[in-house]
Amino acid sequence: MKEFRTLLFLDWFQGLITRLGFDYRLLRRILQVKLTMDQRRVPTIFQQQGRKKGKDENRFIKSLWVYALFGLFVIPFIVMGDQYIFQMSITFTVLIFIVMTSMISDFSVVILDIRDHTILFTKPVERKTISLAKTLHVFIYLFFLTGSLTAIPLVVGLINQGLSFFIIFLTGIILMNIFIVVFTAMLYYFILQYFDGEKLKDIINYVQIGLSIGLAVGYQVVARSFEFVDLTVSFTTDWWNIFLPPIWFGAPFEWFLNGNHETMILVLSCTAVLVPFLALIVYVKALPTFEKNLQKLSSHGGKKKKARFRLGDGLMKVLSKSNEERAFYRFAHYMMKNEREFKLKVYPALGFAIIMPFIFIFNGLMDGTREDLLTSSMYLSIYSSFIVIPTVVMMLSYSGKYKGSWIYKVAPVSGRAAIYKGTLKAFLMKLFLPLYSIISIVFIILFGYRVIPEIIIVFVSACIFSVICLSLMRGTLPFTESFEGVQQSDSWKVLPFYLIVGVFFGLHYLALQIPFGIPGYLILLFVLNLILWKTAIRDE
Repeated sequence: MKEFRTLLFLDWFQGLITRLGFDYRLLRRILQVKLTMDQRRVPTIFQQQGRKKGKDENRFIKSLWVYALFGLFVIPFIVMGDQYIFQMSITFTVLIFIVMTSMISDFSVVILDIRDHTILFTKPVERKTISLAKTLHVFIYLFFLTGSLTAIPLVVGLINQGLSFFIIFLTGIILMNIFIVVFTAMLYYFILQYFDGEKLKDIINYVQIGLSIGLAVGYQVVARSFEFVDLTVSFTTDWWNIFLPPIWFGAPFEWFLNGNHETMILVLSCTAVLVPFLALIVYVKALPTFEKNLQKLSSHGGKKKKARFRLGDGLMKVLSKSNEERAFYRFAHYMMKNEREFKLKVYPALGFAIIMPFIFIFNGLMDGTREDLLTSSMYLSIYSSFIVIPTVVMMLSYSGKYKGSWIYKVAPVSGRAAIYKGTLKAFLMKLFLPLYSIISIVFIILFGYRVIPEIIIVFVSACIFSVICLSLMRGTLPFTESFEGVQQSDSWKVLPFYLIVGVFFGLHYLALQIPFGIPGYLILLFVLNLILWKTAIRDE
């Protein structure tokens, strides 16, 4: 079994751990097995890149450079001056957000690991040794994560602000990590008190989706943040600041470095030290109950909701004429709604498609006035929402339940066209239309009712674009391939399709320049859409 450097470092504390009453030999062996198993796990940041088989490596360690890049975001706040309560509150807000979301997305499998119950609890191993192994397992990865995230800011703070700043900053990071670990564990504790394991798994999944979207948006935030460094900011403490953890960790800087001895500053500084340790004591006391509640994760309880389509049924009857197509419309809807791994890979792209049009609008506001923007053709930026279509159409071939693909062979289906049409219509109605509706409502508010015909044109173009993507990508039946087959290079397959988006954008812009061009272009798109849906997707 592989020897890890972190365990060699832990060997220095063997005497202390033994004197505290723990079996160090078993503790080390448990950690070694856990760290070896972690090499099979892909971090959330890289989960859309697929998995290379046969290579024994820790993907989390290789992903640390991403966290180092995001650590650069806080540097402007560290060097902007001596308004420490503001600067460091913002800094810790960013750090807590990144570490907390990473904790929930990537370390949940560590905190919520129930394999100990079925494997180790049946062996002559003390429960406290197992609990310590789990705690050390979390802190090992938290050390690497926060180390990569804060290493450069710490060095910049030492050079720019001095040794005292560095010591306070480092102490704050340690206290922050204790607070985050305990808060996350206690959050799971209360969820498991009142909900079953399935509900908790759903919550974790949506946090993972939020992390992916947040990192995508983060590139824009980092680029824009440097424009606000020279702003002068005034900050006044108030009683409600006690409910904001980032201000706790920012208060000691104001106290020690600026000599601010206001009562509220002292209270916030003490809170930054006391709350993490008090929470840790509470966590240790609640650990036996928490471990007991973890058994819920192995259950699949909860009331099953009766299938209700109502509006969906009516819409399905209009969109799908044959019973076969309706059956696969409903089947694809259930798969996209209930498959967690599919949602984790697809929903971030949906979130990114929502924000892309507004990023273009924001750039327009930076370069001109709001009046210029509203009288322009910037509403055509809605075409940027098309970036999600080729990605999702490609992912429709994959599923975590791919072994059930034998259903296609035994189902009484006359041809494959009904399968493809039903699946594609389910994507357009259940995934694309809701996000497009959100964008459209905001655009109508921004640009007025004059853009309604343009919005209809763009949606019909999206339907045509979806058929084109499916026709060019079609190879396997929907949901019949394993997600492990998704390679990093697959993301390049969708790039040529963005050229087609440019064609739709160009034709729409050209129609705007021609008298009565918009009504004529809309009629042309409707006819083309009907023809393509009938001819481009045929039985093979």
